[in-house]
Amino acid sequence: MDIVEFSPEPEQYAWTFGGAAPVRRVKPGTMLRLWTEDAFCGRLRSTADLASASLTMPFVNPQTGPFYVEGAEPGDTLVLHFVELTPARSWGASATIPYFGGLTSTDRTATLQDPLPERTWIYEVDSAKQTVGFRAQGSDLELALPIEPMLGTVGVAPAAGEVRSSLVPDTFGGNMDTPEMRAGATCYLRVNVEGALFSVGDGHYRQGEGESCGSAVEGAMNVVLVVDLLKTPGPAWPRIENDDYLAVVGSSRPLEDAWRAGQVDMVGWLGELYGLDKLDAYQLLSQICEVPLANVVDANYSVVTKVPKRLLPSAEVYNGIHAHLRSTAS
Repeated sequence: MDIVEFSPEPEQYAWTFGGAAPVRRVKPGTMLRLWTEDAFCGRLRSTADLASASLTMPFVNPQTGPFYVEGAEPGDTLVLHFVELTPARSWGASATIPYFGGLTSTDRTATLQDPLPERTWIYEVDSAKQTVGFRAQGSDLELALPIEPMLGTVGVAPAAGEVRSSLVPDTFGGNMDTPEMRAGATCYLRVNVEGALFSVGDGHYRQGEGESCGSAVEGAMNVVLVVDLLKTPGPAWPRIENDDYLAVVGSSRPLEDAWRAGQVDMVGWLGELYGLDKLDAYQLLSQICEVPLANVVDANYSVVTKVPKRLLPSAEVYNGIHAHLRSTAS
């Protein structure tokens, strides 16, 4: 297996999906060892650092990539298997940001209320105990929370020459912010342009479902992944497989349309795997699905539709490539 290591310099960050030149060409079957900067570009380092003074829009949420995958053509399925996600710093940061978040006025949900006050929290990483430390600022409460590393942003270049901000999730993936994107997961994305041009970033040391305030425990991440390619029709929406679940991430506004997108694609996926017609797949999904919110704060909301493998017959999902890559990587 070829191994490619890449740690971008700041001038090499990608701020969009589409519109950026590839930083490397890789072959299917390659393992990538990458470093990604946090969504705040490492600029929130103390509770005195506030987002409004420290961040420069639109240069937030930097991505590592894009990577050109040799042989990838529009319509193919790009496969990304995440082997390891490891915090690359001894601290992570979270913040409330003016007019951003699920429980404040925003530019999309405009009211006459003032924005919530700004505040920054710093979470110290305890590598030995595998925890991050929450410290309340209005009281003396302190908690050690388990580290649960994930990538908030994984995506490919959109179709038709489109260029999209790295803050936006859509059919190409992007800033989905789902905790399902963790080590041991395999992501399936439809290729839209030659080479796929995929990027990853927005490491979270942990995040609750929905990312309520708009920021997780944001941190730089060491990422190990294996890239592969299938010459089969790519999915309409990003799909994720792990040892226990199949999942689809739909992203849209309003929230129910994000839910509908994932539900419809999962109906189709169940039909493909088990030979079910549309109504039988719809009925089965209605009885077994779990639907965590991924984000309710981004330019598009993201909703995950997931089904437990333990309730389904064994199936060769994408010819068993998840199990194959998991075994190969180990």
